[in-house]
Amino acid sequence: MRSARLTALLGGQGDWMLSDPAWEQVLGQARRSNLAARLARTVGRRQVVVPERIGLHLAAADKVQRRAAQAMRVEAMRLVGLLHQAGIPVVLLKGAAYLMADLPPAQGRLFGDIDLLVARADLARAESALLGGGWIASDLGRYNQRYYREWMHEIPPLVHVSRGSIVDLHHTIAPPTSVFRVDGAALLGASRSVAAAPGCAVLQPTDMVLHSAVHLFTDGEFEQGLRDMLDLHDLLHHFGHSEPAFWPALLDRAAQLGVQRPLYHALHHVERLFGPVLPDPLRRRANELRPPTLPRLLMAWLLAVALRPPHPSCRQPGDGLARWLLYVRSHWLRMPVYLLLPHLLRKAWMRRFPDRASKQQAAGPVA
Repeated sequence: MRSARLTALLGGQGDWMLSDPAWEQVLGQARRSNLAARLARTVGRRQVVVPERIGLHLAAADKVQRRAAQAMRVEAMRLVGLLHQAGIPVVLLKGAAYLMADLPPAQGRLFGDIDLLVARADLARAESALLGGGWIASDLGRYNQRYYREWMHEIPPLVHVSRGSIVDLHHTIAPPTSVFRVDGAALLGASRSVAAAPGCAVLQPTDMVLHSAVHLFTDGEFEQGLRDMLDLHDLLHHFGHSEPAFWPALLDRAAQLGVQRPLYHALHHVERLFGPVLPDPLRRRANELRPPTLPRLLMAWLLAVALRPPHPSCRQPGDGLARWLLYVRSHWLRMPVYLLLPHLLRKAWMRRFPDRASKQQAAGPVA
């Protein structure tokens, strides 16, 4: 299938002997998926001969990624140092964690926001320290500010006034009102320091995988779903070989944190896209994570759609419906009905009457 071409190539299962039009298509899919630099690294590592124009685009993407990674390292160290000066323990999450811990997903990965985890009790002090360091709150309006601070697992994004870097400050990895309530203190307590980056800490290997799974399979946005699947594949493969007893520990930790369902989806779709990763002796135990038949089959179809590159060559009938259903599902998981319905009605009203909403936001706080 055309839509599987980029996935197969980056997963090590594709044929690199492509025509010029096929290379154009693969490059387009990689760009839409934020995977052009990853494709460039893979092409270089395998010494694949590509058309000259494609090679120029890949070289440019690789150069941009390397500069972004260098800037991310500097900014991450600034942030960690700033919070440590305030006496606040902090853990790096996702892309910044992969980079500072020199993990495989960092290779060829573009970096955006810097995600940080602090204890909920330290959240206000951490925000104050960041404000003093030049980060300012995004202007989301009063209702959205309240939404983040009362119901979400993070405060509104903070943007640096001169450098433009964005910080997402978390106190856990899933909304406290969601189906998957994860104790942030348990994550912080099991975190690991990074030997190569003094002062930096990251989640322990099992928690890093589970965070990636929870983020991907409870979110309603899948534009970078293929990239996140590659992150999961890289993490599972790396830790499966480098960490003693990683696989049984991963299954145990998922049960402890109550996130068995996202882990099931992660394992199923990693193996569907990139081939087996789970050790055979644990396959039966992992299969016990499966949801009931009907929701399992429905999610298999929805995610098969959503995890394709968001490129015109990958569109198929039913894509719009599938993505809408996943969006609705993400909200259903995020909040109970008594909070969800007023929230969705409020957001719909704000989209329908933006001028009135802006005036009400300016008039005062929402009761």
